[in-house]
Amino acid sequence: MTGKTPVMVSAFIHRLTLTNFRSYHAAQIMLDRAGPVVLTGANGAGKTNLIEAISLLAPGRGLRRATMEELAFAEGDGAWAVSAEIEAMLGLATLGTGIDPPAGEDSAPLRKCRIDREAVGSATAFADHLRVVWLTPAMDPIFNGPASERRRFLDRLVLSVDAQHSSRVAALERSLRSRNRLLEDAPGDSHWLDAVEHETAEVAVAVAAARIETVRRLSAALDASRDEAPEFPQAAIALQGWMEQLLADHSAVEVEDRYRALLKENRARDAAAGRTLDGPHLSDLIVRHTAKNIAAVEASTGEQKALLIRLVLAHAGLIKQMTGFAPLLLLDEVVAHLDPARRLALYNALSSLGTQVWMTGADPAAFGDIIGRTNVNVFVVRTGMVEPA
Repeated sequence: MTGKTPVMVSAFIHRLTLTNFRSYHAAQIMLDRAGPVVLTGANGAGKTNLIEAISLLAPGRGLRRATMEELAFAEGDGAWAVSAEIEAMLGLATLGTGIDPPAGEDSAPLRKCRIDREAVGSATAFADHLRVVWLTPAMDPIFNGPASERRRFLDRLVLSVDAQHSSRVAALERSLRSRNRLLEDAPGDSHWLDAVEHETAEVAVAVAAARIETVRRLSAALDASRDEAPEFPQAAIALQGWMEQLLADHSAVEVEDRYRALLKENRARDAAAGRTLDGPHLSDLIVRHTAKNIAAVEASTGEQKALLIRLVLAHAGLIKQMTGFAPLLLLDEVVAHLDPARRLALYNALSSLGTQVWMTGADPAAFGDIIGRTNVNVFVVRTGMVEPA
């Protein structure tokens, strides 16, 4: 018997509440319709703070990667909270996160996460309810910047489909730091180095494999959407790194053994350098403009922005395909840098995706094409305040 095609729906925030968060002592946004959300206001008014709050309802550290202390209202007691009533993958739910006032000068703030007011271990649990994708101005120079920025971008893509990925990346970073310390403090202690390198190889291959799988899926999504939104150039993506190449034709165990041998062989070199000079922590995401057959780094600034939008749209589509739910999409100051044709193409692509998108911009005129449509939620943001337009 033929199974029924799953119904695709979008995650939807009904109410967003901020308490002592960034520039807001207290703020609330209530939505009675699931259309796009447009946040307008002067530069510095706090528009990005609002969507940053939403980004914290996903695994990871949010779209600015801020410390817990940086998120607190300057005139508060150091505590802050963000909560949202949502309708998403498991139905209606309330997600919340924040920190309590610091217990003392030396105490590190502990982030708390709750689902329906019940404590959960970490923000990773939010992924069962909600997926969030974002695009911010800080991501614009990604193709021209260091490989570390592209790895961070890729790991965010992986995290959106695999909520455990951040734990693997963190474990790899800890393991590499342990190895580097041993090479510096006790280079002759082969027993401990063997143990650390055994763990390093294991987690390194797991990180590389997760990245490979996401790149493979995203490549397929890019190909499938080739004829959609032609205003945004088609992109091709690939991972650059010997481990990623080797995993295509060898088992994970074989690659782990190869990496352990390489780590052991390079101990003297890595000790002299003060860091591990080989592994997936140095891999790169390669992006190409396929129509021009050039690397993204060689494209114009406008083309790079359009390529990035193409990647984010394809990724959102991939999440929708994998989970049955379109993710929340956060676009910070994106439309202002697009010409009218690409602006309209973006609105049409978002409409086809069926996602609840939150967009910020200083100039309300830039949103003219979308504000004229039905079911659009428009809010004006002023310092410490947000209210319906």
